Amino acid sequence: MALPAVGLVGDFAPVDGHPAHVILESYVAAVRGGADALPLLIPALDPPLDPSELLARVDGVFFSGSPSNVSPELCGGAEARDPSLLSARRDATAMTLVRAAIAAGKPVLAVCRGLQELNVALGGTLHQHIHELPGRLDHREKDGASLDVQYGPAHAVTRTDDGLLARIATPQSFTVNSLHSQGIDRLAPLLRAEASAPDGQIEAVSMPRAKGFLLATQWHPEWRWSENEVSRAIYDAFGRALRGLA
Repeated sequence: MALPAVGLVGDFAPVDGHPAHVILESYVAAVRGGADALPLLIPALDPPLDPSELLARVDGVFFSGSPSNVSPELCGGAEARDPSLLSARRDATAMTLVRAAIAAGKPVLAVCRGLQELNVALGGTLHQHIHELPGRLDHREKDGASLDVQYGPAHAVTRTDDGLLARIATPQSFTVNSLHSQGIDRLAPLLRAEASAPDGQIEAVSMPRAKGFLLATQWHPEWRWSENEVSRAIYDAFGRALRGLA
């Protein structure tokens, strides 16, 4: 039986000075191994590819994390302090595609920037610098540290009792990594908070009224996914949804 195909939204970024379309190996490996699916890159083109053409060719969509930030202009925020961290191509591709994928009932899994894109696309807003808010944790990774340290355990999250994460059998509380400065401020009306950090920051969301599977996490479950029970549960649930089993 053919593997279900998953479109992974990538980034437009230079590689040795050459314009390139890129996505990290960890995202590709987790979709292939954890969801048992065929990973296909969706490039961030200008203008973006037609979402209907893309969705006709894939069984689900994965919105990856990225070094870039969602533009504050998309959700009424102040001008970005560092424009080099923005990616208009990624914004344009992701914002239209996430709405189209939801409307089509395609299974959707989103991580880090992907969660932020989902929230903004559906009418929510973002904090631009969470670490500057009173009483909040510093959710950013340690600059210059090894990847093992950057993606290492950072803080606990607590999930809700009756949401999607509970249904896919994740523990009530578990520890996650943390590599972001942006995060959800006002939650989009159609989304539901699934898990939160100790400082109250929303760390996972679902969409109860979605026609298909939809889960987004602020942390990175793709990192060494096979070694983590929560990551395995998330990717297994995504894989089952791709096959119409969830």
